[in-house]
Amino acid sequence: MRQQASGAMPVVNVDQVVEQGRFGAFQFGLLLLCGLCLIIDGFDVQAMGYVAPAIISDWGVSRASLGPVFGAGLFGMLLGSLVLTPVGDRVGRRPVLIVSTLFFALCMLLTPLVTSIDQLLALRFITGFGLGSIMPNAMALVGEFSPSSSRVTRMMLVSCGFTVGAAAGGFVSAALIPAYGWHAVFWVGGAVPLLLGLAMLAWLPESIQFLVLRQRARSRVAHWLGKLDPAIVIGPDTRIEVKDARADGMPVAELFRGGRAGITLLLWLISFMNLINLYFLSNWLPTLIHDAGYSTSMAVLIGTSLQVGGVIGTLTLGWFINRHGFTLVLGTCFVTACVAIALIGKVAAVPALLFVAVVVAGFCVVGGQPAVNALAGTYYPTTLRSTGIGWALGIGRIGSVVGPVIGGQLIAMQWSNSSLFIAAAVPALISALTVARLHRVR
Repeated sequence: MRQQASGAMPVVNVDQVVEQGRFGAFQFGLLLLCGLCLIIDGFDVQAMGYVAPAIISDWGVSRASLGPVFGAGLFGMLLGSLVLTPVGDRVGRRPVLIVSTLFFALCMLLTPLVTSIDQLLALRFITGFGLGSIMPNAMALVGEFSPSSSRVTRMMLVSCGFTVGAAAGGFVSAALIPAYGWHAVFWVGGAVPLLLGLAMLAWLPESIQFLVLRQRARSRVAHWLGKLDPAIVIGPDTRIEVKDARADGMPVAELFRGGRAGITLLLWLISFMNLINLYFLSNWLPTLIHDAGYSTSMAVLIGTSLQVGGVIGTLTLGWFINRHGFTLVLGTCFVTACVAIALIGKVAAVPALLFVAVVVAGFCVVGGQPAVNALAGTYYPTTLRSTGIGWALGIGRIGSVVGPVIGGQLIAMQWSNSSLFIAAAVPALISALTVARLHRVR
């Protein structure tokens, strides 16, 4: 707290308090709660893939009939990112995260009760729609409680929860399905977020910058400021300020105002191209490696190494970004991804080189996506942060649908593995060129 002049009212600058705050139990609890939100997000996305064989056997349906079910979940997340994330910039990060988590828990608990493909498809779409707002709001909330020196690292660390959740879904499913059937995956998957939602009701904070800009109760502002710095005293004459300006227009329209239109479109293009690659590789890599002559277990292992590279990338790229900036690191990342993806088809006959190429591709593509999300989170002001991340991710998720479809069409046209991976390298090259353009615009 500072005194502007003799006799003047005391002033508390929220951004300075955040910058000077130490990492303690409160900050750790925030990271943990938001990280767990993204773990359940990742768990849900992969859960259907893990239980699909059991459902096919139990219901006696074809594999092809589950294709639309997979797509419904992704399409729901896409729409949820576009429709629900502006709500976070209107009503706050906290209520959106809590409601989304409890909604997800309800949907997971209802899933074992469905008895047909049509019911499952509808429920998966609704579940995905509710989940679409979790990642943007969780990353925005973490960013708004982080000092600039560690903001990117913390945002990317939390977003790593998505990949951890996807992997955890495999272990949980492998343990539960043989003993209790596929229904148990969703019982457990519903109980955990239900408990998490209750914990969030008790301990999840609201963005202090959001509270000040929206002129919410001073008692709430004082409460959360006290968590960051117990020495702060907020009196009736204390003026609380933030660096961002209040915005009252439609959040999506504001992404194109104030000179933001060019960078907004570039961020959308980068996210779109990278998610084309991410989901093409995630969906088709094991199949293509199997077709190259490897056993099923080896093909799955190589496919898993893509996610391992992604976890390593997510945990380490933030360190490089803090020191060298987003555009230099992301540009290098996507150029490397272009080379690594193209090499996958060329080195398929040499297992060691194949593993290296896939891990590097995962490091750059899977690990690069949280960096793109963090870039959006640091570029937009508080009043647009959730919308900015959500719309970049939502537009990108169109690529998550397009990538596997295009891959399937090219495979149907009898393209060789070498040609397929060269084609898959093109979006990474476009991402690199777009980052270069972004550097010039910024």
